[in-house]
Amino acid sequence: MNVLLAWFRRTFADPQVVILGLVLFAGFAIVIGLGRMLAPVFISIVIAYLLEAVVARLQKLGLPRFVAVLLVFILFLASLFFLFFGLVPMLMRQLTQLVQQLPNYIDQGQNLLQQLPQRYPKLVSEQQIQQLLGSIGNEVAGAGQQIISWSLATVGNVVGLLVLLVLMPVLVFFLLKDKRLLIDWLSGYLPSERHLVSSVWFDVEVQIANYVRGKAGEIVIVAAVSYVTFVSLGLQYSALLATIVGFSVLIPYIGAAVVTLPIALVAYFQWGWGWGFGQVMIAYAVIQALDGNVLVPLLFSEALDLHPIAIIVAILVFGGLWGFWGIFFAIPLATLVQAVLKTWPRNSPPASSSDRREDEQEPADA
Repeated sequence: MNVLLAWFRRTFADPQVVILGLVLFAGFAIVIGLGRMLAPVFISIVIAYLLEAVVARLQKLGLPRFVAVLLVFILFLASLFFLFFGLVPMLMRQLTQLVQQLPNYIDQGQNLLQQLPQRYPKLVSEQQIQQLLGSIGNEVAGAGQQIISWSLATVGNVVGLLVLLVLMPVLVFFLLKDKRLLIDWLSGYLPSERHLVSSVWFDVEVQIANYVRGKAGEIVIVAAVSYVTFVSLGLQYSALLATIVGFSVLIPYIGAAVVTLPIALVAYFQWGWGWGFGQVMIAYAVIQALDGNVLVPLLFSEALDLHPIAIIVAILVFGGLWGFWGIFFAIPLATLVQAVLKTWPRNSPPASSSDRREDEQEPADA
């Protein structure tokens, strides 16, 4: 207990550390406690943060901020209109077609599994195949019930979605228009002496801006290239699969591997073990290689000094807390945690035995 009290007194003796701790506690408390209610505000802040880069460039070209905000907001509304009246209906149509084809795919898969005992009798038995088919049937039935319940819940939330579609553009416009006013208002409630908070923020702001804008651009580019590639190869459900590939970049090291499965299954059920299947898999591998070795270095100019284990843990933790947005912001939040740990006061490492011997010998030599 004395050790803990000594650590507490030593750490929080600095008022700047106390201010940093309170700011972090208040921020996480608001997000965790009011996250669901303030979700439209948080989403609008993210969108405004993405659009701020375009506004800043237009300002550098000589346009007044209000004119730049108005032009960017009109472009945002046009993109939103295309998204909900062009892309989303296409995705829903292809998703419906895929669901209708699922029974045929399941029958083909069962036939393939039933042929395994004949081809490989020493490795697989008919009893094992029957058990596997039974497990798959139970999983499919459970997934069907979940889809039905999700569809009913979605229908019940249509009104809320419409309100969100009206509310978000309004919030985005005023967040862009009154950015400086809102920042000054918020800063007025913080202590004037907050250099540790400012230091942490300046450390992560560049990386957060680089990550969020770069990741949004990566999603759009990878999805567009995948769509053009899949359409040119004649792959079914091209828009749906390309959208999944685009969002898979949110999860490093894992997303690309997971998305390989639906692409391979659709290609196999369409062409079998033919050249069409090989073309799709080769093209997908090339897209992933270009994304990791060309696109990511171009978009992310500021390197994120995070260990792969830290990235995976951040995705698991923040994704579990906040779902999609937790996954999207997992790396920026991990960067924030890293910046806080770097600035947080800590004990100096204990001296090694050789260092202690040298210190003891210095007075004797003198």
